[in-house]
Amino acid sequence: MVVALLIIGFVDFSTGFQIRLLPFYCGPIFIVAWFCEKRLGVFIACIAAIVSLTADWFDHDPDLRGWSQPWEISRHFASCLAVALVGSALRTKSDIAAARIALLEHSEQLEGEIVNISETEQRRIGQDLHDGLCQYLAALSCAATSLRDDLQELTLTEEANRAGDLAAQLREAVVQTRDLAHGLAPAHVSQLGLSLALGSLAQSVSRLHEVNCTFAFQGDDSNCDERIATHLFRIAQEAINNATRHGRAHNIAIKLEALDNSLTLSIQDDGIGISNSSSTGMGLAVMRYRARLSGGDLTIEQPIDGGTIVSCTARPAQAHKESCEIVAA
Repeated sequence: MVVALLIIGFVDFSTGFQIRLLPFYCGPIFIVAWFCEKRLGVFIACIAAIVSLTADWFDHDPDLRGWSQPWEISRHFASCLAVALVGSALRTKSDIAAARIALLEHSEQLEGEIVNISETEQRRIGQDLHDGLCQYLAALSCAATSLRDDLQELTLTEEANRAGDLAAQLREAVVQTRDLAHGLAPAHVSQLGLSLALGSLAQSVSRLHEVNCTFAFQGDDSNCDERIATHLFRIAQEAINNATRHGRAHNIAIKLEALDNSLTLSIQDDGIGISNSSSTGMGLAVMRYRARLSGGDLTIEQPIDGGTIVSCTARPAQAHKESCEIVAA
């Protein structure tokens, strides 16, 4: 860039002071200010101003010979320094924007990893519950039933009734444990389809939480992508969890509408609504991220008559685009 400034200065001297070539000095100054540090850009700007003034001086520029000499010197230096400072400022702004984009991509990547880790851990815990605790409780239920039969043979009616109650409670515990295991590891989403999985979820919620949970379906979800179905199922689970644990709801309505290019899921409850603390929690953040991966957005409404409505419209084509962008990041 110094050589380029000297060449421009020679051309400036050759053309005479009548032709002003000061704008041509801006190119090398801007390049140095953009690709190098600010101090080097200022240094090159001073060199450019000196070269320009020297060319005009040897051309016998009258502006550098009379009373306007201080003004001309200041103008040359100010113009060159302004270019250097603007170039450096634009480079700084560009670096900040690039850093923000990189941070956003890294944040999306971390969100994806959190979702994957959460999904893996839930499946592992659900499998452990199904293969471990559920089988153990089933064995205890059989043992309690056998004990009841033995007590009945010994005509110990009161003790036999207690053993029968214990066997019934253990069988109920097996059912609840199996429901928990299926909720944590929803393999039936891919096996049965989203609509049947949501219907089974509604039944499990009614048994486990003693609330009136209903499910309504309209359309055809036979062509629903398994990944999108899993995301929507998890969104429904989290919304129901918020309604039962934080909203203290008594009635929950799950609705799924399948159209040609979209799936609309809504969960409405009659609870107390979502508080400020729960609205900023990890659960809702993961729900919003799952909604984005499904090609849609999560909306949360609180009607005037109370309760909460959580809805998500998934678009498979947009979901594929979002997934590709996150993988590329």
